[in-house]
Amino acid sequence: MDRLKLKAVLGSHLHVRSVKSGELRSDRFDLDFIDYTPTNTAFKPMVREQAFDVCEMAIVTYLMAKAHCKPLVLLPATMLGRFQHSYALYNPAHGTLGPSDLEGKRVGIRSFTTTTGAWIRGILANDCGVNLDNIRWVTFEDPHVAEYVDTTERAPKDKKILQMLLDGELDAVLGEASNDPKLKTLFPDPAAEAAKWYARRGVVPVNHLVVVTEQLAKSHPDVVAGVYDLLKQNKEQIGAAATPDLVPFGFEANRKPLELIVDYAFQQSLIPRRYAVEDLFDETTRGLN
Repeated sequence: MDRLKLKAVLGSHLHVRSVKSGELRSDRFDLDFIDYTPTNTAFKPMVREQAFDVCEMAIVTYLMAKAHCKPLVLLPATMLGRFQHSYALYNPAHGTLGPSDLEGKRVGIRSFTTTTGAWIRGILANDCGVNLDNIRWVTFEDPHVAEYVDTTERAPKDKKILQMLLDGELDAVLGEASNDPKLKTLFPDPAAEAAKWYARRGVVPVNHLVVVTEQLAKSHPDVVAGVYDLLKQNKEQIGAAATPDLVPFGFEANRKPLELIVDYAFQQSLIPRRYAVEDLFDETTRGLN
C-alpha cells in the first residue's frame, strides 16, 4: 500500500525538530513540511482553503474557525505556550502607564483576533478590572477567519506598530516584544506578575496547537492519531518537561487552558458561545493523552 503523503506546517520548535528533520518517522505516512515564516502566515490559508493536511494553529483562530464551521479538527498537542505579561508595551516618554490606565487610550495590536491579544485582554479584564470596551483598538491586519467582522480602527497601511508607539501615535501595544530601551512593559515586573497569575489560575496560556483537516480526520483517523503519537514521541525525546509545562500534550493536560481561553474569547465576542472542551475535538482526538 502506498504511504500517505501529508502536507504539513509546523514552526521551528525544539520539541518537533526530530519529526521535521525526518529522524522520527512513521511507517504509515510521510510528513512533507512546507516552510512558512513566521508560522502564523500559514493560518489564513489553512482556515480559508484547508491548504495543508496538518498545520500549527493559534487556538483563538481555531475557536473562530469552529464558530464558522470550518472543516478542521484540533489535536491536543501544544506547539507554543507562554506567559503573556511581557507582551504588552508602552512608551514612558509620554508618561507612566500601567494596566489599569488603558481605558480611553489608543492601543495597537496586529489583529484584534490574535491569541496573544485575547490572553492579555482576558488578563486585563479579569485580573486588572479594565473595561475593554473603553479602549480604542487600532489594528494592522485582517483576521484569519474572513467571516469575522472587525470593527476596530485600522492603522494607515504605511504605518508600523512599534514605530507608532515610539512616535506617540499609540499609547500601548499588545502582542509585541522589543529590545528598544525607549519602551517598557506595561506590567512593571512581567515575570513576577506571571508567577502570581499562574499561582492563582493554575493555567499555562497555550498559544498554538495543531489542527488537521476534517477530511483527513474522517478518512484516516488512525493516521491522525499517528501524527499525534509522533509529535508526543519527539517531545518526550528531548527530556523531562519543565514545571510548569509550557507545551502540554493530551486532552486532560490542555483542559484548563482551553477552558480559560474559551471564556476569554467569548467575553471578547470573538466566538458566539462558550464551547465545552470536549466539543473542540472529534472522537479520535478527544481520546489522545
